Amino acid sequence: MGDFRLETARLALRDWHEADRAPFAAMNADPVVMEFFPNPLTAAQSDALVDNFQAELEESGYCPWAVEELSTGAFIGFVGLHAVPAYLPFAPGAEVGWRLTRPYWGRGYATEAGAAAVQFGFGPLDMDRILSFTAVVNLRSRRVMERLGMSRDEADDFDHPNIAPGHPLRPHVLYSRSKATSAGGR
Repeated sequence: MGDFRLETARLALRDWHEADRAPFAAMNADPVVMEFFPNPLTAAQSDALVDNFQAELEESGYCPWAVEELSTGAFIGFVGLHAVPAYLPFAPGAEVGWRLTRPYWGRGYATEAGAAAVQFGFGPLDMDRILSFTAVVNLRSRRVMERLGMSRDEADDFDHPNIAPGHPLRPHVLYSRSKATSAGGR
């Protein structure tokens, strides 16, 4: 695919570079960043994720892109689009998702980059609907979804099949936004 780059006022969403692997692994090993996932990731798991993301970008033209802060060039996490895994009850589809390193939380970066990803999905990729989901208890991410103009129908909430029954992270919420809603000036 080459060098993908999508800029916002403060951020660049781009393809992955070798230099991203170490800070990405450190972020994925941080138990606070990974609070709403069953476990932090090992360095090998983190590297495999980068490989999968880059392959997805080359295959489909999108992925959870690496994000860098324009003013510093610092790698701050990922934001982007991802194919909904086939084992989820609402597949197929595309989701928008994010994960940022803690020093960059609370600056509006997830919303800024997420909005760019959603617009890219509705624009060049001509997607009709974009989804996002998280554990019910992940209020920070749910607020980002709402700021992105996404809405939730409680009837679409689900238990994540890869999380053990009884685990507090198993209940999930599903948010969505359609291109029609987007065109309506939301």
